[in-house]
Formats: sequence, C-alpha cells, structure tokens
Amino acid sequence: MNISLNKNDETVMKLLHYFITNQGYNPVIVHGVKDEIWLENNDAEYKIIRIVTNYIHNDEQLDFDIYRTKRIVSNIRKKTFSFRMNTLSIFLNLGDNVHEKRDNIKNIDIVKLNELNDIKKYQFILNEFPNILKVETDDKKGFELFIKLTNDINQKNIDESKKADDVFSKKTPYITYGLLIVNTIVFLLTVIMSGSVLNFKPSLLYKLGGLVNYNNMNSPIDMYRLVTSAFLHGGILHFIFNMYALYVIGPQIESFFGKIKYLIIYIGSALIGNLLSMLFLPNGVVSVGASGAIFGLFGSLLYFGYHYRVYLSGVIKSQIIPLIAINLFIGFMASGINNIAHIGGLIGGVLTSMMVGVKYKSQKADIVNGIIMTSIFVGFLLFMILR
Repeated sequence: MNISLNKNDETVMKLLHYFITNQGYNPVIVHGVKDEIWLENNDAEYKIIRIVTNYIHNDEQLDFDIYRTKRIVSNIRKKTFSFRMNTLSIFLNLGDNVHEKRDNIKNIDIVKLNELNDIKKYQFILNEFPNILKVETDDKKGFELFIKLTNDINQKNIDESKKADDVFSKKTPYITYGLLIVNTIVFLLTVIMSGSVLNFKPSLLYKLGGLVNYNNMNSPIDMYRLVTSAFLHGGILHFIFNMYALYVIGPQIESFFGKIKYLIIYIGSALIGNLLSMLFLPNGVVSVGASGAIFGLFGSLLYFGYHYRVYLSGVIKSQIIPLIAINLFIGFMASGINNIAHIGGLIGGVLTSMMVGVKYKSQKADIVNGIIMTSIFVGFLLFMILR
C-alpha cells in the first residue's frame, strides 16, 4: 500500500509527534475551526500551540486570525484557571506577501514554516524547544513515516490514559475510615465524661485538649493542643456536620494523593489552621473541631484540581469554590465559629499539597518550593505566637 505525504503533511506529523510524545501536549477540540490543530500543555511556557495549514494570503486575514485566536485562548484560559496563556502559532501556508512580525501582540508568537528546518530562523523557539529538530523518524518516508508517528502518538495517549485511570480510580479510603473512628471514639468519651450530647462545657474540652490562646497555656508543652483539638467537638451537631464533610471529601483526597500524603495534608492543615487561629483566639475561649483540617482538604482539592483542570475545571468552578465561599461567609456571619481556623486550614491544605506533590504532575522543584513555603509560613506563625 502506497501513501504519499506532501511536505506540509510531513511537517505537521513531525510537529505533532514532537509536541505530543516529547513535550507532553494534548490535542484540544476547538469548535468552529478547520485546517488547524490546537495543542495544550498547562505546565509549559507555551500553554497553547497552534499548527495552521490554512492558506493566509494577506495581512488582513492574518490580523483576523490573531483576533480569533485571542478570543478562543481567552475562553480556554477561563476554563482552565490560567492567568496567562502564551500561545505559539505555527503557520505552514503563509503567503509570501504576509508579514508575520506583528508589534504589540500580547502573549502570541507567530512562526512561518515551509519545512521543519525553517525553525532555525527563530532562536526563541530553539531556546524553548532545543531538541525540536531531532525528531526520530529513522529516515522513514510516506506511509511508513505516517504509521510510525501515528503509533507513537497513540502510545502516548494510551500512557496518559493509564495515568488518569490510576489517579481517578476508586480506592478503599482506609485512612478516612480511621479518622472517622478516632473522632467518634473521642466524641463518645466526651459524651461519657460530660453526661450530655448537645453541648460540652469549655472546661471539659480544655481538659481533653482543646485549643486556647497561647497566653492561656501553662507552658510551651501545651502545644500538643494544636493536634488534639482537631479531634474534639463541641456537641452532637458540630460532630455530625464535620464527620459528614470528612466522609464526603476525605475519600476523594485520599484517592487522588494516596494514603500517606493524605494523612500529611489532613494533620498539616489542622496544625496550620490552629496555629493561625491561636493568634486571634480571645482569652478564655476554647476552640475545638476538625473543620480546619476539612477546609484543608478543600484547599488540597483546589490545588489538585488546578493540575488536573482538564478533568475537574467544571466541578471546581460550579461546586467546590462556591461551597468554600458559602461556608466562609456563614463562618463570618454566625457567632461561635472559628473562621480563622477555616482560613488557616484552607491555606494549609494548599501548602501541604504543594509540599507532598500531585502524582504525575508535580516536578521536584514544585515540591521543594512547597516545603520552603510551608516552612516559612509555619515559622512565621510560630514567631508571632511565641514572641
């Protein structure tokens, strides 16, 4: 069977092969466009790459193409929570009288290619993609080249699909079950000691490890309250609300991050939330509850969703962000709610998630930055508390 590829087709296939298999880009379905291929990689400097085979015959047509590209990129940016999307437009059929150099085009670079080697004219492309001219084709031509590049791209898509299945597959949430059991045991112990289920006396909660302002502590040894207070609750309604929230969101975070990372995020969020709230707790007030840790799980979900926004952008925008906003609003409006712990837990969830990393997405540099940022934030809070 003989299939011949013209020069443009061959260049397109090689570019697709390089960007998909070597640089981690994925095809984007863009409605209403033809004769162009859109690729996306939210972790790259150029988040969008366009390969355009449509013939552009004058400057006015190119200007309209730039305008349309900006509109589409703006929509993609909103859906993927990206503040800035650098775009690279590669034109393979630009007329000789068309000037590809444009002034004042923000975040869009234009490249004109007749063949792959023309990339040598653009040093900024070689700086960003230094091995782009080293596409491995084993000197295959025509149908053999088409089959090789297609197979490589398909294999890359299969590998990415396996990674997604690994991350999103349902797993038994043993750590969440364990946390629910521990919280329940502590609650039942509090009920037995109190003789009531509705509301517990602050003196009893303090005795069991409730959090107080640092000035009300007997000594720095009392810092254990940063952890123990996260397993105490002020009454049956407080307990049920927090445990239901943990039951709903906990298994998701445990599945996405893994058991050890999930436990680090949960405890770390509780610690950071309680550290921040300790700065603002009035004298004589005892603070308890798992809500700081649970808000940390919301923060963790936001961080995870940012990295997997191709899958979760709709859920994050329509459900998670509104839920966080509503709960924080209620916390500010209602009395008796330690909203500072909620805010601290939310921040702690983002920081600890950055510190432990997102599977298949986080680079070593991201994790190091997470460790540094978490250490600085915790150190600052400790300094403010102990000064």
